[in-house]
This record gives sequence, structure tokens and C-alpha cells, in this order.
Amino acid sequence: MKKPIIAIPLGDPAGIGPEITMHTWASDEVQEISKLILVGDEFVVKKALDVTGLDLKINIIREVSEALFEKGTIDLIDLGIVKEDYEFGKVNALCGEASYQYVKKAGELAMAGEVDAVATTPINKESLRAAKVPYIGHTEMFEDISGVKDPLTMFEVENLRVFFLSRHLSLKDAIDTIKYDRVLDYIKRCTEAMHRLGVKGTMAVAGLNPHSGEHGLFGWEEVNEIEPAVKKAKEEGYDVAGPVPADSVFHQALHGSYAAVLSLYHDQGHVATKTYNFEKTISLTNSMPFLRTSVDHGTAYPIAGTNTASSVSMIEAVKVAAKYANQFKSGGVK
Repeated sequence: MKKPIIAIPLGDPAGIGPEITMHTWASDEVQEISKLILVGDEFVVKKALDVTGLDLKINIIREVSEALFEKGTIDLIDLGIVKEDYEFGKVNALCGEASYQYVKKAGELAMAGEVDAVATTPINKESLRAAKVPYIGHTEMFEDISGVKDPLTMFEVENLRVFFLSRHLSLKDAIDTIKYDRVLDYIKRCTEAMHRLGVKGTMAVAGLNPHSGEHGLFGWEEVNEIEPAVKKAKEEGYDVAGPVPADSVFHQALHGSYAAVLSLYHDQGHVATKTYNFEKTISLTNSMPFLRTSVDHGTAYPIAGTNTASSVSMIEAVKVAAKYANQFKSGGVK
């Protein structure tokens, strides 16, 4: 099987993205399983190389077809946005604009079929706002790039896979989204996304209230919205269970009882995966025409430019992208 070509947008230049990307490029493990294309700025890459002290050469390219894919060489599509010095760890409008343009270009390469997947590095919401970029994060950017409305987010850490019914909402607003139609729609879409990755098995829907509400004793969301949606999905042939109490469902999925879990709000699934293994929890956006994986941490401004940030999560993001990229070419298991 051919090594997949994976594009990496460099991330916020003032954050840890550039330095962990350099360490990822130097990883023998990554080089053995993938071919990497970097989308960024030569100035930023050189600064990151100065920080890390790594002996990597830069090969400036205009097209993916010009890449050398040689060990020790960074094949860089240089957008030429950041050309002057900036301070690590500080909100910067130019860095915000650059981070968006890197993502946009990487996504365009994927949509054109020139790369097989995209593995993203951290961007900073404040810098995006300072640059007047009209997106709060990666998912919203990729929604426009791909033309896919409400793309699905899935976390993977070892055998545990978690989808999310809602993302960046207050807990109160997130609870308001737990409606029959939405739960049923997500069961169907998440099952299709699992199959596209080549994953088969039962998906569990997490409960919202303690002990999944105890038949209305601790809340009625399970009785009125979640249970009817699960029942309907089963009638239509979907392999789904639930609601399963949230204090046990993630443990059960990690140990093989379920192929995936549908988390009902942001922190419910984040706490489960990140407590188990923070660095190896990888985010996948997998309902688009191409696969996107990502580190699940931020720009870490306080330590940016110190060469102390761990590259484990970035390396893992590339490994997961390489693991599943070919499933997107084949359409996955139906």
C-alpha cells in the first residue's frame, strides 16, 4: 500500500505548532508511514528550526508534484505571509491571518485530491479574531472549505472512539440541543462515519443525567428524546445501544464493549478521553470528502519558542491520518 500524502498547515506561528511540526518531520516513525507536505511560511519554518536545533533542509515547492519526500527535507509550500519577526506567546493579527491561510490552502489541496489527508496544528482563537478571520476554529473553516454542513468530530485514543452531539456551546445550550431528531440524525451519520473508517460494531449513546435519568427520576431527556431516537434507529437497522450511563460507557467502549460512543456535550467526551491519555487523544473530522486529524491541545503560548513542548500528539495525529487515509479513497466498509 502506498504511503499517503498528508498536508500539515503550520499553525499559529506564535504558538508551539511550528516547533512540534519540526520534531514530527524528524520522526523516523512518521517518515516510514507517510509523505508530508508542509503549508506555511519559510520565515516561520527557519525560526522554528532555530528553536529546535534540528538539521532539516527546506525544499520550497509550488505544487505537490514537486515534492522530494526525502528524509531530512521539508517540502514546503511557502505562502509568503509572515516575513518579519514576531514574538512567541503573544496574540498577533498577522499570525492569526497566516494560520487561517495555511489551513485554507491545505484544505484546498485535499479537496483537489493532491493530498490524501490533512493533519492540523494548533491555532489561536484570539489571534484569529484580531485578524478578523470569520471562524472560531478549524471545524468551522473546514465546513466552508469542504462544503459539508456540521462536519462530525470524533476523538480516538487507542480503542476508544467518541463522537460529539454538540461542540462549543454552554452546558445549558448543549442540553437544549438534545432532541429526538438531532440524536437520530447523529446516530445515522456517526455510524456512516465509523464505516467509512473501516470500523464495525455497536455504537453507544451516552446518557445525559445520572444513571441515564432512572426513568425520569433524575431528568426526562432520556425518556422523551434519547430513548425514542435509539429505538427508531434500531428499527431502521442501525447497530446502536443506549442511553448507557456516562459514568461507565467510556470505560466499556475502551475495553471493547462498544465500537464508539456518542457523547452528548463537549466536556462529557473530552474528560473521558483526555483523562485516559491526554497526549494521544486525536481529533478526527471525518464526514468530509477528505480526512482531517488534529492534535487536541492549544497553542500553549506560555512555553512557545522554548523547545519544551511535547510532539507526541502531533506525531500521533499524523499516524492516525496515515492509518485511515486510504479508507477515504476506498469509501470505507459499508
